[in-house]
Amino acid sequence: MKKVKRAILWFKTDLRLHDNEALIEAIKVAEEIYPVFVFDERIFNSFSDHGFRKTASFRAQFIIESVEDLRNNLKNKGIDIIVRIGKPEEVLLELAKELKTSWVFGLMERLPEEEKVQNVLEKNLWAIGQELRLFRGKMLYYTQDLPFPIAHTPDTFTSFRKEVEKVTRIREPYPTPENFCTWTVETDCGVIPTLKELNYDQTEFESRAVMRFKGGESQALKRLQHYFWDCKLINNYEETRNGLVGADYSTKFSPWLAQGCLSPKLIFSELLKYEKAYGANKSTYWLYFELLWRDYFRLMGKKFGAKIFNRNGLFGKSTKNHSEDEKKFKSWLDGTTGQPFIDANMIELKLSGFMSNRGRQNVASYLVNDLKLNWQLGAEYFESQLIDYDPTSNWVNWLYIAGLGNDPREDRYFNPITQSRRYDPNCEYIKLWLPQLSNLLSDEIHELNNSQ
Repeated sequence: MKKVKRAILWFKTDLRLHDNEALIEAIKVAEEIYPVFVFDERIFNSFSDHGFRKTASFRAQFIIESVEDLRNNLKNKGIDIIVRIGKPEEVLLELAKELKTSWVFGLMERLPEEEKVQNVLEKNLWAIGQELRLFRGKMLYYTQDLPFPIAHTPDTFTSFRKEVEKVTRIREPYPTPENFCTWTVETDCGVIPTLKELNYDQTEFESRAVMRFKGGESQALKRLQHYFWDCKLINNYEETRNGLVGADYSTKFSPWLAQGCLSPKLIFSELLKYEKAYGANKSTYWLYFELLWRDYFRLMGKKFGAKIFNRNGLFGKSTKNHSEDEKKFKSWLDGTTGQPFIDANMIELKLSGFMSNRGRQNVASYLVNDLKLNWQLGAEYFESQLIDYDPTSNWVNWLYIAGLGNDPREDRYFNPITQSRRYDPNCEYIKLWLPQLSNLLSDEIHELNNSQ
């Protein structure tokens, strides 16, 4: 009897069927594909150096919803997804034995923790005569298309942008496959765990939040349709992107990008279609510009590896002996510093798992420059709390603010008084999250800022 060629498709932070290179490559060689998602206990039940849960409930719920949506989309194609809780390098090995596969296909990761898992799995698979094949899927550009090797990626974004944007093409996204071959091996597909089963308290939607972020490729594509075509919000992105209140001041694509429910190449493809239909402008370029920043952060993670997590940064600079004063840090964490613009942003993050980009820059600067605390405290809290946490974007951004990354300006300071006057002149945002100030006039609130 002819042996059926089978492959496991290991889903990680690529929870989509569109533009999924690992999926496309698996289809080329395998007759049967068995998708697998492992709720890695180290991601959901471990803690950072300063005691924060690696993944707090907002992002955990988003991931659960994303896996549920992926299961539904796969069922519509005629197969299912196998769900387990444990360590991927162990779970996938056992499944490879059970299913008698020949390969495990998956997304390539380049940061130390993820690489360690990949390396152990590859070694384990080789021992039973199977192969691990890893592919791209997180970036706009393919690294092999860039005009320099990763190790020579410029250390400033401007130099990177100038080298890349005029000479490097962005490839078309892969289409979603139509159908899959029926499985011939019966296996327990498993139940997607609830928050409670992952040892979380149930999350409650905060009515003041910018929007209800629901995980999954289906929701990501709806948001893409809404932003580009239903409301044509992209046309004014450059002017509105620094907003603070509501769903539509910015794209809000980031949670779906972080979990791979939405491909950056698909966003760019839609952007080109929009420009063809309605014309290019400063706003359409600015969205590309932001996607380019995202690629740059990821390249910095590939280039510097574990250094992006180091207290002394990428180049071993002094950290100015910033402290870890618990009282100061708790005031920042709880939104009780006395600076209304900072406190409003921190309460929004605490209650909703989200904060605007403008807010993130301000609260990071305040922690580092005003409170003079160790930047890693903030980076770890963001890692835990953000629904759209992405490792390289988070940690490289914090290095940037702390003056320990690859920004030529070492002391990048955001004055919260100036920033609140400019971006929240009528204190609409501050009053939303600090209702105790609602009876004060805007000028009085700004004076309150000045009094601290």
